[in-house]
Amino acid sequence: MSERVLIFDTTLRDGEQTPGVNLNLTEKLEIARQLERLGVDAVEAGFAGASRGDFDAVEAISREVRAPIVCSLARCVPADITRAAEALSGASRPRIHVFLASSALHLEKKLRMTQSQALDCAASGVRLARSLCGDVQFSAEDASRSDPEFLARLYETVISEGASTINITDTVGFATANEFSRLVRTLLIRVKGIDRVCVSVHCHNDLGLAVASSLAAVRHGARQVECTMNGIGERAGNAALEEIVMGLHTRRDYYGASCGIDSTRLYVTSRLVSTLTGLEIPPNKPVTGANAFLHQSGIHQHGVARDRSTYEVMSARDVGAPSGNAPLGKLSGSHAFEETASRLGFTLSKVELETAFQRFKELADRKKDVTERDLITLLSGRWVDVPELYHLESYQLFAGNTLTPTATVKIKHGDEIITEAAVGDGPIDAAYRAVDRITKRETRLESYAIRAVTEGQDALGEVTVRVTVDNGAAALGKGASTDIIEASILAYVNAMNRAAWS
Repeated sequence: MSERVLIFDTTLRDGEQTPGVNLNLTEKLEIARQLERLGVDAVEAGFAGASRGDFDAVEAISREVRAPIVCSLARCVPADITRAAEALSGASRPRIHVFLASSALHLEKKLRMTQSQALDCAASGVRLARSLCGDVQFSAEDASRSDPEFLARLYETVISEGASTINITDTVGFATANEFSRLVRTLLIRVKGIDRVCVSVHCHNDLGLAVASSLAAVRHGARQVECTMNGIGERAGNAALEEIVMGLHTRRDYYGASCGIDSTRLYVTSRLVSTLTGLEIPPNKPVTGANAFLHQSGIHQHGVARDRSTYEVMSARDVGAPSGNAPLGKLSGSHAFEETASRLGFTLSKVELETAFQRFKELADRKKDVTERDLITLLSGRWVDVPELYHLESYQLFAGNTLTPTATVKIKHGDEIITEAAVGDGPIDAAYRAVDRITKRETRLESYAIRAVTEGQDALGEVTVRVTVDNGAAALGKGASTDIIEASILAYVNAMNRAAWS
C-alpha cells in the first residue's frame, strides 16, 4: 500500500514572487478556492508580515478556505510571527511557517549571524509561533548548501521547541536529485525526534531539477512537497504541482506514494493561474501544455490510433485536458452548458452561469464549432472580470498600408457614453490611445501577447496585456474574441478596469 504525500501549494506566496505578477485580493481568493477544489493539503496564503495587502489576503483566505491548512510565512522575527498569527485567527486549520537561513554563506553575508546565534534565533522563533498556533512548520533556507551536521542540530532544536513539520529546501536549485535525496536520507537518520514530525521539501528550478529533486526526496522518505501551479515562482520558479502529482500517480510503483489531489482538475487550475497571473503556458509544458497530448509524427499517430499507451504514459482525461470535441453549438441550452462546464472542472454560481452562458451564445453566433478549449478560455475569463467602470460599446478603425491608422472608440462610463478618436502607429495603438483619452489615464504598454485558442480561421483569439497606469503598479488585462482587434481592445479596457479597482 502506498504512503500519503501531502501537497503544500505556495502559488499565492512564492508563486506571486514571480517577476511581473501582482495578484489582487479577489484573484487570490479565486485561486485559493480552486486549490481547495483541487484537493491540496495546505495553501500558503502569503507572508502576512510583508505588507498590508499580504495580511489582508491571508486573513481573507483563512475565512474562505476551510478544508486545507492555511499557512502564513514568517521570518524568525517576533513581529512577523505575531502578525502571521493575527492574520490566521479565522482559519479552521492555521499554520505558521517560520524560516531562517542555515548555510554558512547566508549566515555570514546576509544575516551576520554565527551558527550559535542562528540556533537561538530559530528556537525562540518556533517557541513563540508554537505558543500562538498549534501547527508550526520550520524551513531551513538554503539547506542544500548547508553543513549537514549543523543542519541536523538546527532541525533537532526546532523539533524540541514544537515544530510539527520541518522543511528541507533547495532554495537556489543547486543540488542534483541524487545529492538532495541523499541529504533527506541523511537527516532522517541523524536528526533526533524526526520520526515525530512531517518531513517536507521545497525545491527551486534554477537548473531544471525542481521536480526531479522533489520526487527523489519522496522516494527516500519526504512526505510533504512544496510546489506551485505551473511551477511559477522566484527566478526560474518552483517544482510544478501538476508534474509532482502526475509523477506520483503515473509511477506509484516506483515512488511508493500517492496524494489526495483530484487530477482531473489540474488542467483547469493550471489555466486559471495562467489567466490571472498573465504567464502563458508553453505548448511543450508537461501535463498541461497544449501539445502534451498531441502527436505529429506519423509513426506516433499510427501507434496511438491502435493503443494510446504506445506513446502516452497518462491520458488527457486523467488531468482534465480537453479532448478536442465540439460539445456545444448555438442551439445548445443552459442545462447542457452547465453540465459541460461541470465536466471540465468549473463550479458556477447561478449568476456566473447566466453571465457565462450569455458569453457562450455570443461566441457561438460567431464561431461554427465551439470546442472544449474555447469553453475553458471563456469560463476562465470570468475570473478576471472586475466591476466595469468602463465598458466597450463599439469601435471603428481605418487602416491600410497607405493610410494613417485611426481609431474611434465608444465607451460607457457610468451613465455616460464617451467617444474619442486617435491616430497611432497601427490600428491597435490608435485604439489604445483613444481609450487613454476616454479614461484620462497615463499608461505605458509593458507587454502584449496574442494566442489562438483553437485552429482555423474562426479561432478564438486571446489577448493578454500588461500596462503601467499613472506610473503606478502594473495592471493585467485579458480579452478574448474571434476578432483579434476586438480582443485587443477588450484586454486593454479590462486592464483599465483592474487598475481602477486595485
